Amino acid sequence: MLVKIHEAYRKIVAVCDTELLGKKFEQDNMQLDVKRDFYGGTEMSEEDALKLITKAKKEDACFNFVGKNSINLAIKSGLCDGKSILIIQGVPHCLFLF
Repeated sequence: MLVKIHEAYRKIVAVCDTELLGKKFEQDNMQLDVKRDFYGGTEMSEEDALKLITKAKKEDACFNFVGKNSINLAIKSGLCDGKSILIIQGVPHCLFLF
């Protein structure tokens, strides 16, 4: 999976499944654009990504997850309970804002 940290007034952690990078998904009135400039970060193992997410969670970051593997990581980290997952064209997406 790919992980990218954006520095703003607070950190935004973008996580996506590698194979989804650069793709666009549309369904009804919803659109999910997995843009390279937002999601194109460092490729990480699930273990390393979980460590990074756990640290960022303590620093009051926001999170954006796209893809099955990324969503599973969000659930493992306690950021997503499964109820807040939006599915667009079969691709799961979850936002978490503190």
